Amino acid sequence: MNFGVQRFCLFLSIAIFLSSSVLCLQANSVNFHVNTGKVKNLRKPKKTTCNLYQGMWVYDPVTFPLYDSATCPFIRKEYDCLKYGRPDHFYLHYKWKPTGCDLPRFNGRDFLARFRGKKIMYVGDSVSVNHFESLLCLLHSVVPDLRVTSKSTNTTLTVTFRDYEVSIVMFLTHYLVDIEEEKIGRVLKLDSLKSVDVWKQADVLIFNTWLWWYRGGSKQPWDYVQEGDTIVKDMDRMAAFRKGLTKWAKWVDSDVDTTKTRVLFQGISPSHYKFVPLHNSPLNHYTYALLLGKDWNETGVTNCGKETKPLSGSLYPGGSPLALNVVDDVLSSIKKPIHLLNITTLSQLRKDAHPSSYNGFKAMDCTHWCIAGVPDTWNELLYAALILD
Repeated sequence: MNFGVQRFCLFLSIAIFLSSSVLCLQANSVNFHVNTGKVKNLRKPKKTTCNLYQGMWVYDPVTFPLYDSATCPFIRKEYDCLKYGRPDHFYLHYKWKPTGCDLPRFNGRDFLARFRGKKIMYVGDSVSVNHFESLLCLLHSVVPDLRVTSKSTNTTLTVTFRDYEVSIVMFLTHYLVDIEEEKIGRVLKLDSLKSVDVWKQADVLIFNTWLWWYRGGSKQPWDYVQEGDTIVKDMDRMAAFRKGLTKWAKWVDSDVDTTKTRVLFQGISPSHYKFVPLHNSPLNHYTYALLLGKDWNETGVTNCGKETKPLSGSLYPGGSPLALNVVDDVLSSIKKPIHLLNITTLSQLRKDAHPSSYNGFKAMDCTHWCIAGVPDTWNELLYAALILD
């Protein structure tokens, strides 16, 4: 199955699932709290000088989770941990507490009212799908009876809350830059962005890329890498990541009207595996970063399978992944206003919040995240960025 067909099948399956879902689903035994308060006004909250990305996870079984995942019709089987038998529920009850302030609570009605008639677009890979589906669940939890429609194409899934005409869009792209079929095979083009006209239709853009840059073998969806007129079989993946992201950054500066379109970039979402570094390989920089950045000081543990609680405190023992340095460097070069959803460290602390084997494939997954769970906090931070900036 080629790359384009895979993408089409992914979105078609989500669209079919959405259109056929029954909203009166049986609730599980987890207590949950939904903020259903009416919107009194849309005045801008007072801006805080607090760094919302520095803090710690606090156990809060009274107000978390923010919704019951059993009543959300948008969750893919990869992320629906309770449905697929996860026995522990501790991971659902942690909230992110910034140091010195509180994270504004997500208000779904306020979000829909603020963005009435607008289009919110996530652009990225399956981690962006995680983020996208979390927002759909957060909004659905406060307005479950609203009319909702969905539409899919080869690259996009659009879910529209008709009473507000707010569209939430997922644009699937693994690299942001393009992969094209040519006579020699599939070519990853580090200086080509052919989807930008679709992206510019959105009022809010949330970009993400990294997960696929280190993939090799049968999981690698390209055969060659091209920059300008130079085509090579492979190259240092961190260098390729920097080149591709720089191309995207230059497009933002040259072609995005940030007075009309808000641009955000989601930081590196961590995995929780332990790897042995590869040597003499284009992948070496990434595997070295994994060895340093994903180590949570548990001797003999190789994945997230038995983790039930987050790390305490505010610091991750292994430090930041090297890819985050690239993100920081490239984003700092952009002259136009752009917001980094700096979710890396707070997500690194959540070794307990991956699906592990509690997913529809029964495979060990320490890369994506359970819904409900950590992506809800990402969306709380997104909400805060949109109303406070």
